[in-house]
Amino acid sequence: MSHWIEKTNVYHIYPLGFCGCEKFRSEAKDLEKGRILKVIEWIPHLKKMHFNAVYFGPLFESFEHGYDTTDYYTIDKRLGTNAEFKQVCDELHKNGIRVILDGVFNHVGRDHAAFKDLQQNGQGSRYKDWFAGVNFGGRSPYGDNFSYEGWNGHYNLVKLNLYNNEVVEHLFGAVKMWIEEWGIDGIRFDAADCLADDFIKRIHRFTRDMRPDFWLMGEIIHGQYNRWANGEMFDCVTNYQCYKGIYSSHNDRNYFEIAHSIEYQHGQYGNLYMYNFLDNHDVVRLMSVLRNPDHAECCYTMMYGMYGVPSVYYGSEFGIYGAKGQGADADVPLRPCLDLDNIPDRNDNLMNHISKLGAIRLSVPALQSGSYAKLDLKNQTLLFKRELNGEVAYIALNISDGDYTFRVGTHYPKLKDMLSGKQFDVNGGTAEVTVPKNKSMVLVDSSLSSDIVPEPEIKVETVKQEAPKPAEAAPEIKAEPVPVSEPTPVPEPKPVPEKNNGIRGVGVPEGRKIVIGGHYKHFKGGEYVVLNVAKDHETCEEQAIYMQIHDKPIIWVRPLNMFLEDVDDHGNIKPRFALLSE
Repeated sequence: MSHWIEKTNVYHIYPLGFCGCEKFRSEAKDLEKGRILKVIEWIPHLKKMHFNAVYFGPLFESFEHGYDTTDYYTIDKRLGTNAEFKQVCDELHKNGIRVILDGVFNHVGRDHAAFKDLQQNGQGSRYKDWFAGVNFGGRSPYGDNFSYEGWNGHYNLVKLNLYNNEVVEHLFGAVKMWIEEWGIDGIRFDAADCLADDFIKRIHRFTRDMRPDFWLMGEIIHGQYNRWANGEMFDCVTNYQCYKGIYSSHNDRNYFEIAHSIEYQHGQYGNLYMYNFLDNHDVVRLMSVLRNPDHAECCYTMMYGMYGVPSVYYGSEFGIYGAKGQGADADVPLRPCLDLDNIPDRNDNLMNHISKLGAIRLSVPALQSGSYAKLDLKNQTLLFKRELNGEVAYIALNISDGDYTFRVGTHYPKLKDMLSGKQFDVNGGTAEVTVPKNKSMVLVDSSLSSDIVPEPEIKVETVKQEAPKPAEAAPEIKAEPVPVSEPTPVPEPKPVPEKNNGIRGVGVPEGRKIVIGGHYKHFKGGEYVVLNVAKDHETCEEQAIYMQIHDKPIIWVRPLNMFLEDVDDHGNIKPRFALLSE
């Protein structure tokens, strides 16, 4: 069944950077006008570029970067108010542009009201089971009178216990508000591979009950994508495999790499729709990773021509640069504040190229959901086609040192390149199409109109769900429960402390990392070699795999954080495992 995402070009905005916000929420003072309204000023640009959906990175109340959420129900005051964001959503919808929000559901920041309550009331807190690994027999690296699981080893990100039904209801209540008050059209799930399958399935059913066309996309970096994208879970996943394949194949001038990735995915996943991108808020900008900036146009033609939805990260349409920095602010260069009228080193040729690609994709159904077939592949040239109901579009790319002529077999009497307007005669079922170096073409039937098929007005139809009266809660937490039909799952088991009298873990010192192949000594004297690091299939927690070498060889496994942490050995702080040699 066709879905609106197939007819969509996505524009990705990281709001805190885009709007030039202070690094910390506490630094925001006397904001007269919500900065998030800046998005409205960019709507003419979005329409000119033929973007008809905006994916907003985290924009809810947080302490610092947005992924340390402190309130899922309130826009970060550095950006504005809920009413101002509603104004943004209304204007986007009026202009035929859908809204996708970032759902950060693995963890919260230490300023979240439920965690504050836990800090204040300890074992008496009604929220003590909201977080993973809470243990009142230890202390956290921040000095709390309890230990807890920091997400991925980051203790400023408190991992939520998604097996707790109250936590699920709190999150579902927020999603319900986002849909009903702002009319959002979809959610991107941060670090989706670490979410419990049951949680994903439940939120899939919940959002579908409210909006049958609601769209769910998961951030997945590694693994079999259909493990998460299927009829019960996500509609789409981030295509990191082809993200790397596109820039790498251009840098190495080797189209075999990206061609292999595309064919592998079609063989493994069939019609699974991918979320395609060339850069985002976490990775180096395309122009900073390409060895030859003249290859940028071909990169974008490849992405817009592939199966799946194309996404452009704000500013990259102008060809701006952005490489990661160092230390705590490493991602700042990737998330700049941009003035539309003063873009540094603006590349208008690239912008116009991407604008044309957006228009072409919206007007050619074969590029939206057609099949894929490779026609001609060499190291520096590639020709493939997309086909739907007899309509064919041919994508030709050339990064060789000179012009290259493709022989394109076709049933059309004449072909037209929708990027340049050039036309090519077909003789005996074949057209000879010469593509200049570092250029690309999108070839279609010459009789096809270049006009864009207008998108219908977006109508937000939400099925309101009645929620029962909220259970007694701390007043600052907007945790209105939402009815969930499934029985409450068994809570996540608490970690069992080590049976070492007087011994307890006190956290991982900043900067300490495991060395694969490293020779380590346990604080009690045994010696070991680290074999690898693995992920627990059910919890996604990283595990250290290491072999005992001081006696008979035995292979052991324990949580990575536990392997790396310091321990309190009767008042003496020391590494649990000390690195002897690499």
